Amino acid sequence: MNIIEDAASAIKAVWGDLTTPKEPTVYGGGGGGGGGFEMSPEELKTVIGLWQDELKKVVEDGEKIRRISEDLMPPGQDEASSSYVDSGITSLISLQNQNDSMKAYIEGYIEKLELARTKTMATDQANTLRTT
Repeated sequence: MNIIEDAASAIKAVWGDLTTPKEPTVYGGGGGGGGGFEMSPEELKTVIGLWQDELKKVVEDGEKIRRISEDLMPPGQDEASSSYVDSGITSLISLQNQNDSMKAYIEGYIEKLELARTKTMATDQANTLRTT
């Protein structure tokens, strides 16, 4: 395998097949106005589940990055081989940092969505009690 094939294989191992774009699903109803939106507790639960699925993928990607970093060895004892590996490690460290940042973002977003779902359920329950 040559360097380009190695890189392509590593990218595919981490990110999967990027040649087939996926259409995003949009959740939430309600009318416009004020730049806000409304979701039912069920819609929020679905969205939280989707983000939890994404978090699992990001965690798995982080493990793949770590394993690739551990397995990256110079093909020879010369300076060019060592330089090649050093460049690869530098790139993988940047990729790991990006992965860690994305993981933290998703975890924080899930927390906010769960809080919103809890508040929405409490509001719905309070409104139900008032009408009965």
